[in-house]
Amino acid sequence: MKAIQFEQYGGPEVLKYIDLDDPKPRDFEVVIKIEAIGVNYADTARREGQYVVDTPLPYVPGSEVAGTVIEVGKDVKGVSVGSRVVTLLSSRKATGYAEYTVADGRALIPVPDNVEFSTAVALPLQGLSAFHILKTMGRLEKGETVLIHAAAGGVGTLAVQLAKLFGAGKVIATASTDEKLALAKDLGADVLINYTKEGWEKEVLKKTNGIGADVALEMAGGDVFRKTLDCLAPFGRLVIYGVASGEQARLYPSSLMAENKSVIGFFLPGIMKKQELYSSSLKELLTYVNDGTLILKIGGVFPLEKAADVHRLLQSRKTQGKLVLVP
Repeated sequence: MKAIQFEQYGGPEVLKYIDLDDPKPRDFEVVIKIEAIGVNYADTARREGQYVVDTPLPYVPGSEVAGTVIEVGKDVKGVSVGSRVVTLLSSRKATGYAEYTVADGRALIPVPDNVEFSTAVALPLQGLSAFHILKTMGRLEKGETVLIHAAAGGVGTLAVQLAKLFGAGKVIATASTDEKLALAKDLGADVLINYTKEGWEKEVLKKTNGIGADVALEMAGGDVFRKTLDCLAPFGRLVIYGVASGEQARLYPSSLMAENKSVIGFFLPGIMKKQELYSSSLKELLTYVNDGTLILKIGGVFPLEKAADVHRLLQSRKTQGKLVLVP
């Protein structure tokens, strides 16, 4: 089969389009003919050797796939050849950038016939991240104010919509261009702020009558983290789910005490270890997509062999929505 692999850490140029042996399932696994692959910042972090956990070499990136089951292990229940599925692969044994892959039969979610694979694949990583950042980690309550950075990105576009579905009273969206802010508005954001302009954090406070946001989603790190903490309301929860800038921020824990603020880390593989939490939330998300309640913004669909170009595009910060590869 054809696949994308890297044998050393580095820039997009280390991604090579190669031939690998077709995968063989163990008793509890299935083989999936991949129809769509989700591209994520985690893939670029893996490639650069900067991921949260170690990345073994050589490595085939990609943990988010949708496709058709073509072989079923003997211990797999409730799944048959021909089933349309979407899943998240083990983060250490990803092998998603390929024509075929093996997946745990217990982690498969059926894809409705009227939902395209390229749409369904936008849900597992970024959809589950947005869902659990808001609900499980951020503990969003009805009527609260949510601050969502990079609101035109893969997680951001879903978080804006889900925050509204979960009952947020006000959604504040930040992005780097007027075009991206317009997209956030179309998806339901109430307040639009360009975070490239000086003093954006003061604008957040102004739009919340000096109180700040109850829940904030932050994935940039560095200066953005520090300013986000400054515009967090008393009893507010700041959920960190990435460090896209590569710049770590220093936190003084005692600074959280006076107003009972919380800084919370989020890592999706931890959610996946709780099988019922993972499965039930992904099914809920697919229900929203199926009935048109949740709109998935696809930023582009590209051939698998163009993976390096897609990584460059993603890291340029000029994209909107989900980027998808197809074998």
